[in-house]
Amino acid sequence: MAEGDGGGDQRQNEEIEAMAAIYGEEWCVIDDSAKIFCIRISDDIDDPKWTICLQVMLPSEYPGSAPPVYQLNAPWLKGQERADLSNSLEEIYIQNIGESILYLWVEKIRDVLIQKSQMAEPGREVEKKTEEEDVESEVEVLVACKPEPAERALGLDVGAGQTETEELPPIDHGVPITDRRSTFQAHLAPVVCPEQVKMVLAKLYENKKIASATHNIYAYRIFCEDKQTFLQDYSDDGETAAGGRLLHLMEILNVRNVLVVVSRWYGGILLGPDRFKHINNCARSLLVERSYTGSPEESSKALGKNKKVRKDKRRSEH
Repeated sequence: MAEGDGGGDQRQNEEIEAMAAIYGEEWCVIDDSAKIFCIRISDDIDDPKWTICLQVMLPSEYPGSAPPVYQLNAPWLKGQERADLSNSLEEIYIQNIGESILYLWVEKIRDVLIQKSQMAEPGREVEKKTEEEDVESEVEVLVACKPEPAERALGLDVGAGQTETEELPPIDHGVPITDRRSTFQAHLAPVVCPEQVKMVLAKLYENKKIASATHNIYAYRIFCEDKQTFLQDYSDDGETAAGGRLLHLMEILNVRNVLVVVSRWYGGILLGPDRFKHINNCARSLLVERSYTGSPEESSKALGKNKKVRKDKRRSEH
């Protein structure tokens, strides 16, 4: 019993660290010893119209056999709206029993707020599009005038390190997500060494559409059996903090030996925090579809080994 509780505590700590890294100032610690936290969720970080504060307490049995104890705080959230949202959160728990679900809860609430905002102000999106029309042309010029090969801009010498013994892994492509003329698409490949990471990136950039994307964010995690540690790294490719959030998502899901690249083609309308939601959602969907997310038992074992992590000492240029 004590062994199980220890594993649950380790998984909670890993999830708490990841949530703090992903959401920054939106994440607030109310009582660290009692595991009580609050996160402020809005439909738009720059111009919020609808906001909910989600307060959670993590019981010792979470995530193994019990859900977080939660409270939804918003003066406008009443009646059927509150009941519908609560039902949605409970359904997410039922579908993911034994797994960490705080990230899924937060993004579900954000989706509800965005839908409410769009229903309440149908003309808002058109107005914002007109105001930011000039931004689109500026970004298109930047993409067209990209001065160097994209793989070099990511800080990787693709030609170096390749040997005859390394084979190009198969590459899978996810279903694109489009929001306000921005499109996001995830690409995934199994990798067991940095050389294969370089090979996959080089192969992806042979595709002119991918090479011309405004951002190609990536993260990878490779499990080193001999040292029982992870070799992992990420690149924002100009989308500040996106690579780190993608890597934290992969840590939450406890995936190993995989590279995930998310391409974003900017459509001229600023998306605020929604861009991080789309980046992580399309990455998660492809990881789940390709069965990279392990069972709760496997995840628990993997999380116990996450303290020792090797990181390449390289940071992407912005």
